[in-house]
Amino acid sequence: MLRIGVLVSGGGTNLQAILDGIDSGFIPNAKIELVISNKSNAFALTRAAQANIETSIIGRKQFETPSAFDDALAARLKEAKIDLVLLAGFMAILGPGFFSDFQNKVMNVHPALIPAFSGPGYYGLKVHEAVLSTGCKVTGASVHFVTPEVDAGPLILQQAVEVKQGDDAETLQRRVMEEAEWKIYPEAVRLFALGLLEVHGRQVHINN
Repeated sequence: MLRIGVLVSGGGTNLQAILDGIDSGFIPNAKIELVISNKSNAFALTRAAQANIETSIIGRKQFETPSAFDDALAARLKEAKIDLVLLAGFMAILGPGFFSDFQNKVMNVHPALIPAFSGPGYYGLKVHEAVLSTGCKVTGASVHFVTPEVDAGPLILQQAVEVKQGDDAETLQRRVMEEAEWKIYPEAVRLFALGLLEVHGRQVHINN
């Protein structure tokens, strides 16, 4: 059984997508064991509670240094014997120390086609605003393994989404979630659960 831990800060729509994937049997032999939020008012905590998932609140301000925060997160995940960590709208950057125990075991979904519109400062609606301001005709989402460098880890899956005339950031965000994020994130977790992902440097091989 793959034991999953999810780090959240907000509404938890991607958390819900993973939960739905597990409940439907699409993601086999996996269970979300723990949801950790750095925000006490995150609705994702309510989603977790409704699914009878254990939750923890670990805030950055509780700690004197970023590394102490990272250590606390890692310790809680190790305590729960987590095999795979998923970032689901987690608005905190993890430092190098965190990955010593979770190398190639942390995933994130980014609302653009990496390397476009990615890296420091590109998150949430800011990504979609940037896509629209440049006049792009195509955007999408990317699932990648997380490394200390923001949005630079090995890419697992990507899905393109059309930018339509008349879109604003909110409508584009919704379409990217519905047509890309909520599909490829569960798929990436499914592939991991089945042992079909191999990381070779910056390349991820899918052994179907």
